[in-house]
Amino acid sequence: MKKSKLNERIIMELERLIAQSCGDERKSRKFTQLHVALLKKYYNAADVSIDYHRHRVTMDVIMDDEAYRPGKLNINLPVLHTNLLFGNLKSFLRSCIDRDRKSLGFYAQLLNNFKQKEQVYSLA
Repeated sequence: MKKSKLNERIIMELERLIAQSCGDERKSRKFTQLHVALLKKYYNAADVSIDYHRHRVTMDVIMDDEAYRPGKLNINLPVLHTNLLFGNLKSFLRSCIDRDRKSLGFYAQLLNNFKQKEQVYSLA
């Protein structure tokens, strides 16, 4: 019971942060990093770039997870260059939220890092 409430709280906080980040016309660097991290996680992508004005996301999606080695330099990864169009950024990012345990752990860590950066910016 406690875990499900915690999981829902993580999702709600992430959705709140997405709504806050999409409401600002000029995207700050921290919000852009949040958007890129969400897209990288959901699409298993590398080299994600978001063009907010043209409503376009370009990224290289890793095709074979077994070829990727985190501890090594990965030069010849099979990737698919993708160019996605989105109508509403908030809806698009919210559709990229997974509710499995591994993803929830990633989101909790992402929220924690985001809060720490927010505190550093407010102190400066």
